[in-house]
Amino acid sequence: MSPSPIIGVALHWLGGLAAASFYLPFRSVKRWSWETYWIVGGFFSWILAPWVGVLALTHDFFGVLGRTPADVLFYSWLLGALWGIGGLTFGLSMRYLGMSLGYGVALGTCAVCGTLLPPIVRGDIGAIAATSAGRITLLGIVVAASGIVLSAIAGWRKERELPIALKQATVREFDFRKGMVVALSCGVLSACMAFALDAAEPLATLSAAAGTPPLWTGLPKLVVILAGGFCSNALWCFVLISRRRTTRADAGVEASPNYKMPWFANSLLCALAGVTWYLQFFFYTMGETQMGKFRFSSWTLHMASIVLFSTVWGILFNEWRGTRSATRWFIAAGIVVLIMSTLIVGFGNHRAASNG
Repeated sequence: MSPSPIIGVALHWLGGLAAASFYLPFRSVKRWSWETYWIVGGFFSWILAPWVGVLALTHDFFGVLGRTPADVLFYSWLLGALWGIGGLTFGLSMRYLGMSLGYGVALGTCAVCGTLLPPIVRGDIGAIAATSAGRITLLGIVVAASGIVLSAIAGWRKERELPIALKQATVREFDFRKGMVVALSCGVLSACMAFALDAAEPLATLSAAAGTPPLWTGLPKLVVILAGGFCSNALWCFVLISRRRTTRADAGVEASPNYKMPWFANSLLCALAGVTWYLQFFFYTMGETQMGKFRFSSWTLHMASIVLFSTVWGILFNEWRGTRSATRWFIAAGIVVLIMSTLIVGFGNHRAASNG
């Protein structure tokens, strides 16, 4: 089956929707510290769901692992661990800035770094820019970055306009300065995922040779990469648990005698958040197989759709209530530009596929 960039764009939108939505169940977790619910959800995101997906949908996964060069496995894992550090700061971005501004700043930085640096490092950017289809795709990337910037400007304006009490009513731990430092760090480190997916490409090639349908060949990459992410996240969460001594409180030992810790509900919410998070890259790897020779643009589509849907969630949760009309126009413009960017990138990829 030949690649279909139109299908690829749709799959990336589904992945973006999942990524923008995963944090919602965490908002309902009760009496658990951040480090506890983050690592419980992470177990479902980075360990359980990837293994279920790869064993159910690919062929001879253990044979594929055995035939993969050791250096490929190591660098894929290492880049995944670095990306995992970015994931840690991403969660903190949501805590300190809210969904609209946190997603905008972190993913804006991540989109630029993760999309353009891999082809620059490989030396492919000149060849891409030499074709009309490549220039259209690059234009779409620039438009996407513009949309993310517009969304971030809207978030910055919101921060200046709303009183502290109102901001903390929607984002309980709002802290603009701390959040900006965390979000920018998150963007740079999270771009390591783009490099990790490139480094793990031999796994996809070997999986295809083992008979895995093209749409699922990216799933083996996720098992190795996300294992790295789990290691860095688990290490930090256990450091926090040890430092803050939250084990007894999260276990309900320090609660009043009549209080029952909602173990089942909390675990279910963390599982829902974790599986939803995993679905972003489940759909990402599927979409990547449909983008043809300009699949590097997948990262931009992914980031743009995340910012788009997270902005919508921010609006639905009243994070923009009380802002001026000019600020709301900025966020509306950001949404429109992000939608346009995905159409432009999709058209560039379609044209490249049509020209062979």
